[in-house]
Amino acid sequence: MLKTSIQFERVINECRDLFSKKLQDYGAAWRVLRPSSITDQIYIKINRIRTLQMTDVKMIDESEEGEFIAVVNYSIIGLIQLEKGFSNDFNENKEEILSLYDKYAQEAKALMERKNHDYGEAWRDMRISSITDLIYQKVLRTKQIEDNQGVTIVSEGLDANYFDMLNYAVFCLIKFSEKENNVEHQII
Repeated sequence: MLKTSIQFERVINECRDLFSKKLQDYGAAWRVLRPSSITDQIYIKINRIRTLQMTDVKMIDESEEGEFIAVVNYSIIGLIQLEKGFSNDFNENKEEILSLYDKYAQEAKALMERKNHDYGEAWRDMRISSITDLIYQKVLRTKQIEDNQGVTIVSEGLDANYFDMLNYAVFCLIKFSEKENNVEHQII
């Protein structure tokens, strides 16, 4: 499981790098979004990935990997919004935002390590398309919880779903990186 922890860090660093660059370009404009709008952004991304996987036809030049990075980043944004609430002012302290990003990334990693222990890294034997379906299911659950004003009877809350979507997307990105590495080794 050490390998997974190292791969997780590598993927999160790539996602954080893009997040940081967009934070520099746009500021924290996403701070004006309510959590339901963030969930809908994740829905758009994961729905596009599923469509690409089922049709193999791509009309715009954006990769599945890029969309999974967006799922990771929007999941962390969702967690930040749950903590801070949405704001009409998006001129946030960039260091504070990046600190919150790091906090939630580390919480996600710790959760992943606990679940990986209990599940025996079962995700490694899964297809990317199956993990995509799990993210899709989680986003639909999240939308339902939001439609119920956050009230659940026996289910986990919004934060648990954001953490699961984040970790599943990281698993897909790890699987993509392993495919790329295997192709490079076969060419050499």
